[in-house]
Amino acid sequence: MDFTTIPAVSAVLDGIASFVEAIGGALEPFTGSWAPLLAIVVLTFVVRLALLPVGISQVRAERTRRRLAPELAALRRRYAKQPEALNRALVELYRSHGASPVAGCLPLLAQAPVLSAVYTLFVHQEIAGHANALLAAVVGGVPLGANLFHLLGTTITAIWPFLVVLALLGLAIELTRRASARWAGSTTEVTGTESAAAAGTRALAPVLRWLPFLSVVFAAIVPFAAGVYLATSALWTVAERAILRRVLIGRPELTA
Repeated sequence: MDFTTIPAVSAVLDGIASFVEAIGGALEPFTGSWAPLLAIVVLTFVVRLALLPVGISQVRAERTRRRLAPELAALRRRYAKQPEALNRALVELYRSHGASPVAGCLPLLAQAPVLSAVYTLFVHQEIAGHANALLAAVVGGVPLGANLFHLLGTTITAIWPFLVVLALLGLAIELTRRASARWAGSTTEVTGTESAAAAGTRALAPVLRWLPFLSVVFAAIVPFAAGVYLATSALWTVAERAILRRVLIGRPELTA
């Protein structure tokens, strides 16, 4: 069954397509053939602005975890050989402070439906019963509905926009990784200890170091438009997290 034929799904996809087309049309007199790509960037900004409260709650949860770091370390020492008791104690500690250990997953989960919709827009020939005009858009020689593997065998000059998007996504992932490592490191310094879980994570560091870059591989096999959304959203995350951490938490070295 083609889920795009479901009335509610079809209406959402048609609305997003109309928004992208309208923005692209408004930008075209100023940006020419780059208008469709910039329209996707604008769509990404709108989505991330709507998700800003989620980002704020995520950083606040991070601030709470930093404040609770000494208690977390004490609980892990106390229940080192009682994993079930430790889990119950951790859940209760987070609940008592209105925090959640899974808050970091919220932005990704919240964006998933939008990313799926953007992906769908560029793989279906018809949307809401009419031809999908977005598939005809070409930016810098790259069709927005094509993935990198569709373009293999062409020259670098024909695929350079795709390569730039992948490079920007990789850069955003690396910046996010470094920032997260810096903040996690400062938490260890505050508590003066390292949990068994943290030690295990350190042992898996070589694997975890490269795991996020699977997103770059994913961006290479999805339509170019979805890759643009991924890269723009990842760069937004870098800037948003840096600003919110400074505003809501402060510099790592100054946080107690």
